[in-house]
Amino acid sequence: MELKVPTVGESISEVTISRWLKKDGDEVKLDEVICELESDKATFELTAPAAGKLSIKSKEGEVASIGEVIGNIEQNGVSKPEISKEQNKPQQETKMASGATTGKVLEMRVPSVGESINEVTIGTWNKKTGDSVTKDEILCEIESDKATFELPADASGILEIVAKQGETIEIGALICKITVSGEAPKQAEGSSAPSKQETTSQTKNTGASTESYATGHASPAASKILSEKGISAQEVKGSGVDGRITKEDAQNASSKPVSAEPAKQSASAAPSPSAGDRNTRRQKMTSLRKTIARRLVAAKNETAMLTTFNEVDMKPVMELRSKYKDKFKEKYNVGLGFMSFFTKAACMALQEFPAVNAFIDGDEIIYNDFIDISVAVSAPKGLVVPVIRNAEKLSFDQIEKAIVALATKAKDNKLTIEEMTGGTFSLTNGGIFGSMLSTPILNPPQSAIMGMHNIVERAVVIDGQVVVRPIMYLALSYDHRIIDGREAVSFLVRIKQLLEDPARLLLGV
Repeated sequence: MELKVPTVGESISEVTISRWLKKDGDEVKLDEVICELESDKATFELTAPAAGKLSIKSKEGEVASIGEVIGNIEQNGVSKPEISKEQNKPQQETKMASGATTGKVLEMRVPSVGESINEVTIGTWNKKTGDSVTKDEILCEIESDKATFELPADASGILEIVAKQGETIEIGALICKITVSGEAPKQAEGSSAPSKQETTSQTKNTGASTESYATGHASPAASKILSEKGISAQEVKGSGVDGRITKEDAQNASSKPVSAEPAKQSASAAPSPSAGDRNTRRQKMTSLRKTIARRLVAAKNETAMLTTFNEVDMKPVMELRSKYKDKFKEKYNVGLGFMSFFTKAACMALQEFPAVNAFIDGDEIIYNDFIDISVAVSAPKGLVVPVIRNAEKLSFDQIEKAIVALATKAKDNKLTIEEMTGGTFSLTNGGIFGSMLSTPILNPPQSAIMGMHNIVERAVVIDGQVVVRPIMYLALSYDHRIIDGREAVSFLVRIKQLLEDPARLLLGV
């Protein structure tokens, strides 16, 4: 069995062989840690996919690409020459009859996907039990609390699913089996489920059925919609080719009432005055949603969080943006939004008030000499906070391009762990949803987060005159253990000064 470098993150294309825990020729056990791999972000452990004799190909310190073979395991201590001597055994008779190469069943387990991740949720299965799969074909998606990963097949053969869609299992747990010989998994006595070959044969003989692999199988998009609705694919009739369940079929499908039979009986006895449906459905929280919930509760319980407010006259920024947005886009091929102004203003204010850019580690305060701005983005699977690195060194166009790139990845669920790790200060813009005012919650271990809100024309007094100006309310939530009220208020006042006179952003005054 080949030892390949597993996928350890979407943006990671190669790893370094850090340390072999076993020597060439050593006997290893199933799931025993045999090697440590290092990426530019973290260290991962490689476990043995089977028991046997280890053969090392890549030495310590060498760089290997994802999917590259770095070693072999001769299973159960049987070498290739010994296998060649066994050709007269009954197993080889099976080979001659079925055209298979081996009769062994390969167990696939959840790979390590991050140093701090100890469990994952099984996302969408692209195959069903009994389906033929080819080596390196994507079998399913695995969701952690940080990102989504794809699980490729370790060998070609017949698939048997062990962990069902939506099930949460630990790292190293059995997720599926592959009968490498191409033989379908043995069914229990009395089972009526025919194999794919039997179904095809029956179709040819009777001519009354057009069922195939596609029959009742949901496309990836349809599978996601059905999962969100809590509907099984077996409950939906497909209208696609050979009965495949399409996206439209999934969108039109509706969940069944929780208590259909009692409802019918009560309806016959005493009609309800309500004509509307009163269905309920139960859906398991995703790993990402559970992590968000846990971190939010921890932020409330473990910090002395306080919020201060101020208002900003956005007219100067809006006029500057309107004047130069066309030329800006023509030159930099990206739109000029409000986020770049707020990011630049935050960077200048953070350099003047370093405590807002710091965090607490035990009994110490860690001050950062760099500024990594976390930008809260509402993604399909929940709130994520990708990071703009060294934002204090970026120009307006670089900030806008970084925001667009991260927001696009968030919407497509393609953010990597690295892109969501770290951050020294957060920005959240509830104004895009129409929020007038809010108290944003901290993103630990950060000590502060600034909330932006919608821009509304309001009557304000300027130089003794009542005038109408586009006003935005700003909110700064901060950890009072490290940031005093004077610093928090002064920080927000500085933001106000910079935005109401954007020339300060260019001159640094």
